[in-house]
Parts: sequence; structure tokens; C-alpha cells
Amino acid sequence: MNKWIRKSFVVLVSLLTFGLITPTQLINNVNAEKPTERDTIEAALLRGYAQENSFFETEEVVDKQKFLEELIKQAELQSYQKFGTRIKPVIENEFREIIMPNIEKALQETAAQFPAEDLLNLAITETPGKGQSEKIFNIKNSETNMDVLRFHVRRDNPPQAGYWFNFHYHTYHDGFQSHHELGSIYWDKNTPPKWMS
Repeated sequence: MNKWIRKSFVVLVSLLTFGLITPTQLINNVNAEKPTERDTIEAALLRGYAQENSFFETEEVVDKQKFLEELIKQAELQSYQKFGTRIKPVIENEFREIIMPNIEKALQETAAQFPAEDLLNLAITETPGKGQSEKIFNIKNSETNMDVLRFHVRRDNPPQAGYWFNFHYHTYHDGFQSHHELGSIYWDKNTPPKWMS
């Protein structure tokens, strides 16, 4: 795709989605290493864009449920982006069954704390942490630019138990100190590859 067309598309999507999908997300996803991965991410973003536009054209008031559904989709996409092509195929099913319902619950509890009008200020961060970083994604208040939730995954290696991925999140209520468990997924006795590889 021509460079100026891609940039125009990125700006247009960003404007029409009220900043829920940022240009950096689209550029990162367009530049994804594998064409199949890039195509699925672009298709998911375009589906989200189409659903959002049809919603905002017909409704003046923000619907918490629609907003949460979009946030959950973005959270899942960010998680898969973090796992990369080597980890994702191994843990994808367990992640979807064990961890995603807990992420949804955490997002619902957080959304319940905000009035419907303020939900538009909540946004998901653009890129997960690479290498050994724990960061999957953060939920921030784009008006104040302060984090509300931080979702992490830590590699645990208990003695004689192999490697585990421990999913948890932190909240702004206690200064991001406490771990709120989401669940753990077993990897193997061997060391897992780095994130996003």
C-alpha cells in the first residue's frame, strides 16, 4: 500500500474511533513480521472500527457494554501480540479458557467505577513489553494520562516444577503494589522463549 494512503487511513481510523485505536497500533500491526498475523490483526481492527462507527452513529450516550466488548477485544489482541508466534500456539487455548474470563471480570469491575461518559477516557496502551518484560497492556485515563490498571505476566520457575506463566494485574487504588491473580499456565521444563519472538 502506498505510504501516503496508509498514513491517511491511519489518521482517518484514529479520528473516527475517537482515539480507541491509535495510529501507532495500526502502524505496528501493519509492520508485523508475518503476513498472516498482520492480516488477522488488521481484519480485527477493521471489524472493531465498523462496529464502533455503527454504534456511535445511532447512539448519543455511551453504552458501557459495547465499550467493554471493544476493550476486551483489544486486550486479547494485545495479549496475543505479546505472546508472539512461538508462545501463542502453545498457550492460546488455556489463555482463552482460564485467563481471559478473569481479565473480562477485572475490566468490568473497573468500568463499574466510572460513569458512562468517563469510559471514553479509558484507553488501552499501544504496545506490550518485549523480551523479559512483564507488561501485557495498561488501561489508562487518556485525559489525565495516568494508569488505572496494569496487566502483567511473570515467568515463574518453582523448584522441580518447570516454568509457569503467572498472569496478574495491579490497580491504582494501592499504588500498583498488590498482585491481583488472574491465573497461571504451565509452559514446560525448558526455558520459554522471550516475549514477542
